[in-house]
Amino acid sequence: MRSLPLHTALEELIDQAAAALRAELAAGAEVPFELEPRVRRRGATQGPALYFYRALTDEFIARRAGELERLPAYGALAAQLDGFDGLDRYLAMRGVEPPRAAGRVRSAVVALLQDVFDEQTDFDARPERVQAALERLEQAAEAGAGGVTLLAQLHGLTIASPELALTPGLRIAHPDALDGVPLLAGGGEHLLVVLSEAEDDELQASETLAHGVLVLGELLRALRLFGDGRVSLGALAWARVGSGHWSPLALGFKGRPHGMLVVTAEQEDELRAFCNLVSRRAPHRSAAAWALRRFELGCERDSPYEALSDHLLALRALLEPEGPQSGLLAGRLAALCATPGGRQELTERIVEALALERAYVAGVAKERNGTRALAEELAAHLRDLLRDVICGHLAPDLVALADEILLTPEAEESGEQQLGHAGEPEEILDILI
Repeated sequence: MRSLPLHTALEELIDQAAAALRAELAAGAEVPFELEPRVRRRGATQGPALYFYRALTDEFIARRAGELERLPAYGALAAQLDGFDGLDRYLAMRGVEPPRAAGRVRSAVVALLQDVFDEQTDFDARPERVQAALERLEQAAEAGAGGVTLLAQLHGLTIASPELALTPGLRIAHPDALDGVPLLAGGGEHLLVVLSEAEDDELQASETLAHGVLVLGELLRALRLFGDGRVSLGALAWARVGSGHWSPLALGFKGRPHGMLVVTAEQEDELRAFCNLVSRRAPHRSAAAWALRRFELGCERDSPYEALSDHLLALRALLEPEGPQSGLLAGRLAALCATPGGRQELTERIVEALALERAYVAGVAKERNGTRALAEELAAHLRDLLRDVICGHLAPDLVALADEILLTPEAEESGEQQLGHAGEPEEILDILI
């Protein structure tokens, strides 16, 4: 699938590089040549050996790599190539020895220019040669015969750049930044997630597809933890094996977005790092893992009221292992999510949320702005706790940490020890119905 921003950046650099190299010639520089013997026609055994001049354009360009790096268009192309899935394969195809990580992009830019101007002495950027070089670059990113490409719609998120590479093989893009997108996938106001899974001799295409769906699920989890939980994937993705036809694929994710999470250009590196961190450090087989799953289920509900029970169950798993009859949830959550001066207020808010859940279960709750904000506030506290545990800012044993905070002399002296003494949900039930 063609990346239009990459093509635009490359074409701009080619134009600027052509002008700069022609300026070098005008200033007196010369493209070196070498003599090569011309192969005789088959059957010809006599006659003088023939030679021809071959322009060493590659050498001429390589010696000026530093000057080309200072061209205005270089930075935009370097940024695109840095996240290009097939960069190492392209360098190998061009016969470039693997450089150090810091030199990969520079080597690729030089190789692309050498490909476009191969054996030229006038540095004319001919369209057919530019197109051929672009196609060779794209071939390096194509999945193998058994490789799989997944394309999914992403709702509730927008990015400032045309596309954002998250990991090798995984990127988010605006539909108009890609060429060759299936019509149904590209329509509407949303972003696209493109996942390229390389060929694996030990896996069938169906297994590669299944793994790709898991990767999309991990991305969705990271995006929900990064922002406000409003992001969702479309119900259908489009899958292609190798260079075959696109076919619809049910993803199994639910939920609809509420509002929009905006990722600015300055936040893109932060998002990229966060997605990688969540993929590596998401909890498994623990109370935190169970709570994370309940958080995700809540994100897939149609309304924050329906998600309230999911989020309360998650918080109880993290903070109230003794059971809801202990009444410890509100105080512990306030200890972790509020300053000493704000614990009383937050404790009361959590007790209101508990009462709201009871009213909603009983079918007597009235949905209004205040109660909706309360349900969303509870979801935000849960998200913050899970994010801090995954990132390592909080220890996994949140119960011990909360109790330690509540039992400090500062808390005792200020009268803010709220372990379950903020009132029962029934006491404020009338406020919510």
